Amino acid sequence: MLLKRNLTGPTHNKVVVCYIGTWSVYRPSKGKFEIEDLDPSLCTHVIYSFAGLNYTDDTIRPLDPWQDLSDDFGKDGYNRLVRLKQEYPHLKVSIAIGGWNEGSGNYSRLAADPARRGRFIVSVLNLLRKHNFDGLDLDWEFPAKRGGIPQDKANFLLLVKELRAAFNKFNYLLTAAFGAGKDTIDIAYDVSGLSVYLDFIHMMCYDYHGAWDKKTGANAPLRSSDPLNVEYSINYMLKLGADPNKLVMGVPFYGRTFLVGSAALTSSRERKLGELSENTGFQGPFTKEDGFMGYHEICLDLKNTSVGYTRYWDSDTQTPFAVMEQKVISYDDEESITAKVKFAMEKGLAGCMIWSVDTDDFRGECADDDSNVNGHTNYPLLRTVNKAIEQTLEDIERNKINVIPHGETQDDSNNIATKNNVNYVFAVTLSVIIVYCQLF
Repeated sequence: MLLKRNLTGPTHNKVVVCYIGTWSVYRPSKGKFEIEDLDPSLCTHVIYSFAGLNYTDDTIRPLDPWQDLSDDFGKDGYNRLVRLKQEYPHLKVSIAIGGWNEGSGNYSRLAADPARRGRFIVSVLNLLRKHNFDGLDLDWEFPAKRGGIPQDKANFLLLVKELRAAFNKFNYLLTAAFGAGKDTIDIAYDVSGLSVYLDFIHMMCYDYHGAWDKKTGANAPLRSSDPLNVEYSINYMLKLGADPNKLVMGVPFYGRTFLVGSAALTSSRERKLGELSENTGFQGPFTKEDGFMGYHEICLDLKNTSVGYTRYWDSDTQTPFAVMEQKVISYDDEESITAKVKFAMEKGLAGCMIWSVDTDDFRGECADDDSNVNGHTNYPLLRTVNKAIEQTLEDIERNKINVIPHGETQDDSNNIATKNNVNYVFAVTLSVIIVYCQLF
């Protein structure tokens, strides 16, 4: 499913799906992200995250009414985001329902009951129509897990199928965010069936490792020796029947933090991923979440030489990590994101999804000068995604043009001469045969 070029958005024909975690408006200081901080020209789709489920009447509901709605002098977040389409007509704006904090149990019970599914679908249609959203993103984390039941896999397909039938009348987008681990994919998703009814599948290709492992590891390894990596997740989805034209690879604009033991400090060896760590990481100054740091926090620490971080590159996972004594951050930067995007484009995927744009360096605080991506100082990671898509697509097309047909040489003039000689010899031979037959 390719996009037509539009002057108000990316010039390539792939999707760039930008999630906004709307609670980022409550972050302190320079970490605060308002809808007006978004650069819509860098995205093809924007997703307002999150709405929730009102289980008492099976309806979609705002999770932060004061931020989401205009009622009682609210901040009107829904409509402020949707109004960006007036200036950026290429943009598609959806609303996501679910997320980690919403859990799984209520969604499991909803999906299991045909009457409840019907009431839910009606409420979704009413919300999309009222606020002029272009579609719904299902972020049930996760079917058959966290309080769900084994039947969730089949029931989720039923929910998606019924939503699709209702959405077709209004040309609404229907997408879903999938967990990327093999164990989740196997029990949660009928991949080939869901691929028929969803417009896009957003693969959450991150959180493969974190402090919960009790050792340092890459948040989003491109490759590794086990199934916990981006390459395996994407290839496995394709093997199970996902349409590559609907499959969107997730890219994290954040890192995972670790606190290692003192033994790592006394070792004379170079620091590597895999060191034993505590089961809880440290916080960033803006996001204030244990074990998590946004890129806008990480790049500031790396830029500030007095903090004392050293950047390393892990060649096995194709990701960077930073170390300062007992603190370790596994994250993604321009180099690792370029490698991931190249992989996605070579696999023929629909594009890339970002979780989340509010943790990019959206203010350009880490830029040294005006020589950042394409001459811009802000949104370095999001600009890198678009640049890598364009560059890889150009390289793919160039390689197609330069492919030499089997058995031919690069010198076209020699080819023509050779073919002419062959034709001449054939014609002469044929003439001789004809004459010979006439004589006898």
